[in-house]
Amino acid sequence: MAAVTADRKLFLGARLKRLRRELGLTQTRMAEDLGVSPSYLNLLERNQRPVTAQVLLRLAEAYDLDLKSLSGDPEAGAATDLAEILSDQMFRDLAVPRHEIAEVADSAPGFSEAVVRLYRAYLDQRRLSELGAVGRPEEGTYQAPVVTPSDWVRDFIQAQKNHFAELEEAADALSSELKAEPQDFQAAARERLARRHGIQVRVVPVDVLPESVRRFDHHRRRLFLSEVLTGAGRSFSLAYQLALLEHGELLDGLAERGAPPDRPTRNLLKVSLGNYLAAGVLMPYGAFYEAAERTAYDIELLRARFGVSFEQACHRLTTLARTGARGVPFFMVRVDSAGNISKRFAGSTFPFSRFGGACPRWNIHSSFRTPGRIVTQVIETPDGQRYFTLARTVARVATPYAGDDSELAVGMGCELKHAERLVYSRGLDLKEPVATPIGPACRLCERPACPQRAAEPISRTLMVDDFSKSISPYPFAST
Repeated sequence: MAAVTADRKLFLGARLKRLRRELGLTQTRMAEDLGVSPSYLNLLERNQRPVTAQVLLRLAEAYDLDLKSLSGDPEAGAATDLAEILSDQMFRDLAVPRHEIAEVADSAPGFSEAVVRLYRAYLDQRRLSELGAVGRPEEGTYQAPVVTPSDWVRDFIQAQKNHFAELEEAADALSSELKAEPQDFQAAARERLARRHGIQVRVVPVDVLPESVRRFDHHRRRLFLSEVLTGAGRSFSLAYQLALLEHGELLDGLAERGAPPDRPTRNLLKVSLGNYLAAGVLMPYGAFYEAAERTAYDIELLRARFGVSFEQACHRLTTLARTGARGVPFFMVRVDSAGNISKRFAGSTFPFSRFGGACPRWNIHSSFRTPGRIVTQVIETPDGQRYFTLARTVARVATPYAGDDSELAVGMGCELKHAERLVYSRGLDLKEPVATPIGPACRLCERPACPQRAAEPISRTLMVDDFSKSISPYPFAST
C-alpha cells in the first residue's frame, strides 16, 4: 500500500460508501467499528476529508480487507473499459477527460458496467448487420442483440476478481479427504468415485468419443474419458466429476446467486465454477501458494509438482487472492494462431482491449514460432504502465497425425513492480528494462509509426499522400 503522506492524500469517499453498503452497515455502525464519529465518516464519504493511514488500518482489521482494494489506482478496471468505449468515433467530439471517466467508474460501478454491456450489444448488432445476419427495424426482421453466455460468465468471474472463497474451502476439504499425492490422484479419485458414487471410469479410443473428451453416462454410472486426454487432462476430468457429485448444491447455489440471464448462461457458469473447484482440488490453495512462493513462480516446477498442465497451473495462479496469502496478481489470456482470444482472466488490472484482440507486438503471438519454449517480454501500455509478461504454446489434447492442430498460446503477466518475485526476471534490469510499446486493438490504438498496424485508429484522420511512405501502412494525423 502506498504511504499516506501530506503531499499524497487519499480521497476514497465513493469506495468507502460502496464498501459500507455492500456490508449492509449504517454510517453509525461503521463509525463505531472504525472508532470515529458518524459525522467524520460522513465527511470521509463525501471526500471532504482524506482517509488517514489509521483509518485504513482499522478498515483492514475490522473487515478483513486487502488495502489494495481501497487504495488502488482509481483508473483501473471499469475506468479502462469506459475509456476504451469513449474512444469510439461516435463519442470523439465529447473529448471526455480521464479524470471524469475515473470519477464515474469509481462512484458508479454498476452504471459503468451497464454502459459496457450496452456498448457490447451495439458492437454485436453492428457486426451482425455487416454480415447481413440481422435486418433493420423497419424491415420487420430486426433481432435485438444479446450478451453471449461466454461474455456474461467472463465478466461475472472477473467481477469476483477470479476468486471464490466458498469454492476454495470446499476444494480444500475434498483434497484433504482424498489424502493423495499428485502421482496417486487418479487412483484415489477412481476409488472414491467407485466406492462412494458407484461410478466406474473407462478410457476409450478416440473413435468412441469422436467429438468430446469426457462423457458421463448417468444411467450406466460410467465416466468415459478419451484416450487423447493427457495425464493432466484425465486428472482434471476426475476432479471435475467429483466436484459435481459432491458439491453440486454449492455450485448450483453460486450459479443461481449470480443471477445469469438465461439457462444456457447459467449452465456455462456452473461448468466454469465446477472447473474452478476441480482446479482447487488438484492444487489446494495453501500448498500451491506456498510452492509458488518458494519456487519463485516457476510454472514448470509447479505443474510437475501438482501433476497438472502448464495451462492449468497458469490459470490457478490468477486465483491466488486469499486474504493473508495473496500471490502475484497475474493476468492470463489464451489465443489461437489467428489471434482469437478464448480465455481471459485477471487477478488485478488487465492491460489489454476488452473489445478487441491482443496487440500483435506482444510476443504471445510469436511464441508459436518457438513451440514449448517460454518467452518473456516487458511491455508498456499507452498510459505508461509497464508489465512483465511470459508466453508459451500449449496443447490441450494429444493430436492424431491426421487431426487438426490443437496448439494454442498462453500469455501471463503482472505489473512490473511484482516481477522481482518471478524466476523468469532473474538477470534482467528491472529498473531500466527494454520495454515494447503495445496498445489495444488497432482501431483504438493511437501509437504512431507502428509497423504492425492493421488499421487506422477511428479517433484520428488517415494521412496518405503520393510523396512519402511511412513505417506504418496507415499513417494518421496526430490530432
